[in-house]
Amino acid sequence: MAQSSIPLGIRALHDAYAGGLSPVGVVDHILDAITAAGDPGIFISVAERGDLRAAARLLGPFDPVRQPLWGIPFAVKDNIDVAGFATTAAAPAFAYQPKGGAHAVERLIAAGALMIGKTNLDQFAAGLVGVRTPYPVPRNAIDPTIVPGGSSSGSAVAVSRGLVTFALGTDTAGSGRIPAGLNNIVGLKPSVGAISSHGVVPACRTLDCISVFSLVVDDAWRAYSVMAGADPSDPFSRPIALGALRPAPAHPVIGIPRPEDLRFFGDEAAAAAWSKSMHVLARLGARFTEIDMTPFFETAALLYEGPWIAERLAAIRDFVDGHAADIHPVTLEIISSARKYSAVDTFQGLYRLAALKQAVAPALRAVEALAVPTAPLTPTLQDLRTDPITPNARLGTYTNFVNLLDMCGISVPGPFRSDGRAAGITLLGARGRDAALASLARMFHAEASVSLGATGRPMPAPEVLPPSAPEGYETLVVVGAHMSSMPLNGELQALGGLFLRAAHTMPCYRLYALPGGPPARPGLVRVASEGCAIATEVWALPTAGFGRFVATIPSPLGIGTIRLADGSEAKGFLCEAEGIKGGRDISGFGGWRAFVASKT
Repeated sequence: MAQSSIPLGIRALHDAYAGGLSPVGVVDHILDAITAAGDPGIFISVAERGDLRAAARLLGPFDPVRQPLWGIPFAVKDNIDVAGFATTAAAPAFAYQPKGGAHAVERLIAAGALMIGKTNLDQFAAGLVGVRTPYPVPRNAIDPTIVPGGSSSGSAVAVSRGLVTFALGTDTAGSGRIPAGLNNIVGLKPSVGAISSHGVVPACRTLDCISVFSLVVDDAWRAYSVMAGADPSDPFSRPIALGALRPAPAHPVIGIPRPEDLRFFGDEAAAAAWSKSMHVLARLGARFTEIDMTPFFETAALLYEGPWIAERLAAIRDFVDGHAADIHPVTLEIISSARKYSAVDTFQGLYRLAALKQAVAPALRAVEALAVPTAPLTPTLQDLRTDPITPNARLGTYTNFVNLLDMCGISVPGPFRSDGRAAGITLLGARGRDAALASLARMFHAEASVSLGATGRPMPAPEVLPPSAPEGYETLVVVGAHMSSMPLNGELQALGGLFLRAAHTMPCYRLYALPGGPPARPGLVRVASEGCAIATEVWALPTAGFGRFVATIPSPLGIGTIRLADGSEAKGFLCEAEGIKGGRDISGFGGWRAFVASKT
């Protein structure tokens, strides 16, 4: 099966599956491609061919509604648990067999994704260079003379080389962004807590998050949408209203560092590439405002030059105390520096961080996004042999402050450097701005029109986004008699309602035909397991009409937040659990309209 015959993106791969492509053939191709890549540093472990074929067959008939990632191959950084695979964190003496997979990984597999293998990393996720590993160092996919970027090096290289559609990394200080920037791919760093960290070897538990690498923004967003959500097993889980990708504003206000805050450490090609990226944003209609980066840089210094380094020691102190000889010497030096900090230092650091958060908040509120260089320089492997510390520290210039300030971000490829190396920008925003940043990033990526990773394939046209509610309207998801041509649809029409689209929910609901009537009514209930994707319609109501409509809804129905299969969330009809007593579970019909049709 030729490389060119295998689509890489979720949309293209699903189109191919719909046309008869076999997921068994896809996994066979991927395993052959991993061997042909000739880079033993990318993966620490790879699934057995027989196991992967069996998993592909167990998917059953192609069903991207029930399983939105049906047949999509992905990889996992080897500090994240996957059932049946050892977790090493790139420290063989630390390796253990997890009892089950990480919460995020299990969600992906339940959505139909196929786990290909565990990828290499800077040991214990401590580094931004990707060379602090006892295993072979992954080769940068664009220029093998420079570092691959860390700590999520293997995941980024696997995506850039087209070996998987997306891959999971982790990002505490920039590990989900720097490798993306150096390998010409997208790196989505969610709001901290939006994806459960249950099953992740901690680096800094209060700051850790799982990140996503992909060739295009839409694929990263789909994977993020599946993984996001509250998890009672993770005390640091903090669910957000995920939102949805939408057309970017016509003239977004973009914050950029002041000229005196642009740090490229003598790398003139990096500075020139940054200027090219600003021209791309300008073509998109961006208006720029300069941001004083001083409080951001001060925050960044707290992470490794302040008491937060003690949190890294806290995560693996027992292993450090008993297996110092099994730890990479640079990693050991960095983590051991934590012992000089006291509890008093920690509290003083917390107080200073609170003040810095307050200082940056007005600037973040005033812009659609803060744009910064992803990697201000591209260290070579020789640079790291000469000085293993300084280049790594410089790579974190625009990344180290992000999680401490409770921000989200996405790194996206931009115009290449004059020396042929990858470059790009990172868009940053306050917690919960994930969808807005991704929406802008996808347009930037399309306008930059660079090839995909190291594959040489051209940038595909962005997917057409579903229509959103006009200004002054509120979205409403309806599941029963208010749908088009159903008995109560006239109520929406009378209030000035606009039909936006048909959509399915995430497969985490059950639908019941409720007792009573007329009119006959369904009740949608969210469930923790054994849910189904339910057909719905998304409408928009004028804000005033929305309020009047909600006031008329009878018990046991109410309005809550509904998760849709495209990753978006909207207000819509839900039913109290008490209300389904005496009702009939009709989830198997896939929706109210199909159930009604079955009766007639």
